[in-house]
Amino acid sequence: MRVALLVLLLASTPAAAAPLDFGDRPARLVAAMAEGRLKARLEACAAKPPRRTLFSIGHRGAPRSFPEHSAEGYRAAARMGAGIVECDVNVTRDGALVCRHADDDLPATTDILLTDLAAKCRRPFAPGRGAECRTSDLTLAEFRSLKGRMTHVVKGAATVEGYMADDGARGALMTHADSIALLAPLGVKFTPELKAERVVGAARQALAGALIDEYRAAGVPPGDVWPQSFQLDDIRYWIAAAPEFARQAVYLDGRYRDGLDPLRPETFHPSMAALKSMGVNIVAPPIWMLLTERDGRIVAAPYAEAAKAAGLKIIAWTLERGGPPGADNWYYRSIPGAAKRPGALYKTLDALAREVGVIGVFSDWAATVSAYANCMELD
Repeated sequence: MRVALLVLLLASTPAAAAPLDFGDRPARLVAAMAEGRLKARLEACAAKPPRRTLFSIGHRGAPRSFPEHSAEGYRAAARMGAGIVECDVNVTRDGALVCRHADDDLPATTDILLTDLAAKCRRPFAPGRGAECRTSDLTLAEFRSLKGRMTHVVKGAATVEGYMADDGARGALMTHADSIALLAPLGVKFTPELKAERVVGAARQALAGALIDEYRAAGVPPGDVWPQSFQLDDIRYWIAAAPEFARQAVYLDGRYRDGLDPLRPETFHPSMAALKSMGVNIVAPPIWMLLTERDGRIVAAPYAEAAKAAGLKIIAWTLERGGPPGADNWYYRSIPGAAKRPGALYKTLDALAREVGVIGVFSDWAATVSAYANCMELD
């Protein structure tokens, strides 16, 4: 009941006027843990006043209960104590930077199929085939006319309504500049991720520069921004063209797709030392690349040890995603034994903080990480 009330409050109350509130989810997660020192310490913090922490990063806002990259989701993450909130940056047909995880995710994340803009979809809805609708095919005005919804489609559905399986919840879509204007007065900092994978070459460098320029135009200090990309060339561009912002640039490490094994340093190409020599200071892999199991304990994987030895800082993604911890949750794939035990979520988070020494953790529900960081007095 308290979670439902918190969702209503987060959605209806301007975050600038709202006190921080972790809700009851952290306490329920702690209650599910096996008895031990970690559970006892977290329980002892239950009455501790909430505070904002940079350790807690709102992944696309608060998509566990709010439409991703919506004003409502960003406000929710801010109220739950996230010190940093993410905007994934894609681009409209007329060149506006907007917060959207993928160029072609509009059918799953917005109401486009219920509007006249469905006529602009690359592949209109067809029974059993779904639809493909791209942000890059819309003008900014058209994009703004859409409403965000909880991410979901039913593949193979025969009707638009069945395909969307819509719960009716809506959220206001955001431009990148909107996200800055919303979050800055709340004392929340920024981690934009340059997406727009179809933009390449000189056009991509121009887009990377435009992303940084929107922070300059808003008067945001470079120390309040953690620009991210899966493309190492984007990081290197920022190092060369915007060094003051590149100090906190985050290399999102997706090299597991190309054969990197976090247990085998010989597969790290480029090596951690080479990344550091390029000017990279922060790497951000998925949770499973940072952890392994040893004698029933969750410990740092060789990937994490190598990154730390090279002087790289580490951010992890993404807690509270993919369902509860378990062997079938991709984010926990390297710790299948630990993931099956009661309280695995906070055990995992504690291992990331203590064994790996991460500086931050992305979460689909910021309160979970914020409550832990508040208890452990992490910045």
